[in-house]
Amino acid sequence: MRTPKITLETLVNILSVIAGAFIFSVGINVFMIAGNLGEGGVTGLSIIFFYAFDIPLAVSTLILNGILLIIGFRFLSKRAMYYTIFAVIMMSFFLGVTGSWSIENDEIMLNVLFGGLLIGLGNGLVIRIGATTAGSAIIGRIANKYLDIKIANAILAVDMLVILLSLTVLSVQQVLLTVVAMFTAVKVMDFVIEGLNPKKAITIVSSKPEALGTLINSEIGRGVTMVNGKGFYSKEETDILYVVINKSRLVRLKRLIKKYDEDAFVVVNDVNSVLGSSFV
Repeated sequence: MRTPKITLETLVNILSVIAGAFIFSVGINVFMIAGNLGEGGVTGLSIIFFYAFDIPLAVSTLILNGILLIIGFRFLSKRAMYYTIFAVIMMSFFLGVTGSWSIENDEIMLNVLFGGLLIGLGNGLVIRIGATTAGSAIIGRIANKYLDIKIANAILAVDMLVILLSLTVLSVQQVLLTVVAMFTAVKVMDFVIEGLNPKKAITIVSSKPEALGTLINSEIGRGVTMVNGKGFYSKEETDILYVVINKSRLVRLKRLIKKYDEDAFVVVNDVNSVLGSSFV
């Protein structure tokens, strides 16, 4: 029987999960718990149990995430499920290891900002490889399938519900500070997932597609794809331009389009990743 080979990509993904779980755990124990703050999702619920009944985070997060994994395993791909199980185990392990860690300071905003930063960085490293941190992410997928609710909205609703429950063990001020930390975590997580220079996909419907495409190619330095389209009402055929650019060039592209064709219809979409050696 042949032993399966571990590829470099798999090794990097495993190390990414380990690093993400450790950083996340440091953010929770060293800053959020030390500052008597909460969190959203399953971790937030575990923090409530810790404050109210002194149940270790490592135990409650493992049990709660395990239950959610059993319920929602069908909503994850086989690859994502393996990494998610590994991520849950690593997070529970590191939450236990770092449970006694703390940094003494008299400024609560340091706990809020650094707690949010590390939580977002840790989650981002895990999610970036295609895994999840279980918890509200699985609840979001279930709500999306059966209630037709957007995953992001469902996750937000769960997190907000947990934060409201935190009022049973935290003051209003502590809960509001927790919201600030969560906002910081989301921004950092988006930054980690998208990268230092996120991409944008631009769809342009113009009456002058040929000339505009030439300008984009020469002035912006990006290749343009031309797709044939047809107006539903007018039945007129037109060429649609499609281009993927770095976010730093977006303002320049918008100005170019407006200068050359003020009536052009432009749609800008976020792009999570771009594959292909031709994109720099």
